[in-house]
Amino acid sequence: MKTFIATLIFAATLALPAAAQDRITLMLDWFVNPDHAPVVLAQELGYFEQAGLEVEIVTPSDPNDPPRMVAAGRVDLAISYQPQLHLSRHNDLPLRRVGTLISTPLTCLVVLADGPIQSMTDLRGAKVGFAVAGVQEVMLDAMLAHHDMAPDDVEQINIGWSISPALMSGQVDGVIGAFRNFELNQLTLEGMTGRCFYPESEGVPSYDELIYIANPDRMNAGVVARFLDATERATGYILNNPDTAWDMFAATATELQTDLNTLAWADTWPRFATRPAAMDAGRYARFEAFLVERGATAGGLSVADLAIDVTAEAAQ
Repeated sequence: MKTFIATLIFAATLALPAAAQDRITLMLDWFVNPDHAPVVLAQELGYFEQAGLEVEIVTPSDPNDPPRMVAAGRVDLAISYQPQLHLSRHNDLPLRRVGTLISTPLTCLVVLADGPIQSMTDLRGAKVGFAVAGVQEVMLDAMLAHHDMAPDDVEQINIGWSISPALMSGQVDGVIGAFRNFELNQLTLEGMTGRCFYPESEGVPSYDELIYIANPDRMNAGVVARFLDATERATGYILNNPDTAWDMFAATATELQTDLNTLAWADTWPRFATRPAAMDAGRYARFEAFLVERGATAGGLSVADLAIDVTAEAAQ
């Protein structure tokens, strides 16, 4: 009889519906690339499912869309950039940083290593291209000021997303907004060598390159905390198994299986935030003060206006 009852209980357990998963939509900052590996691998390794999450990953048709889509409630989370977050908040978009994907700057000012620009001061009278108006111009101006140069000491040209081609063709002498894990490798594949001037070494405070943002009025802190925990587990897997992780990641999409992405992977995986939920309040305060000092914003935003510790909020 005991065996029969136990069998019935086991059969009834199998008949129960699976526990409901919390659905969440994440918009990437652009097409999928090695920067997004912790998210993709958290999906592939089953960490999202184990965290009780069903995560839909979408790409934007326009790289300016993610902050607007989150603010409007069209997606739950998006990958964005700390500098862009500051400007978005000053434009009254209801956004907060809730996690970090890559905690070191990737943007740099790239020139050709064998070209006439051997130092920052050689940029005087040169042409410098930028991809996105706003923060990149502010960063370039600060880097010039670090060497006692004024913004009009260089000719600034909007080159859109044609970053490497503009440099290789000689349209410009340098480009600001290049990613050191991509554009430098792209130049290598074209038989050229680039030199990178790092903003954080040239008068710009360090910042989080890639962050997760959410609308604080719409988000579920507990769900976001579980999302970050799953990506933290995936990051740990990557750090311990970088070659296997690359093979697994590249296998998810044929467009990832290129020489450029292979080279970029080696320059990217060591930079993933090992504690994505951890918040460096000083970093956000310093960058906000930097933007005010450069005249890019009117100031007035506190750290709480920019970032949230979702782990602490979820525990309340």
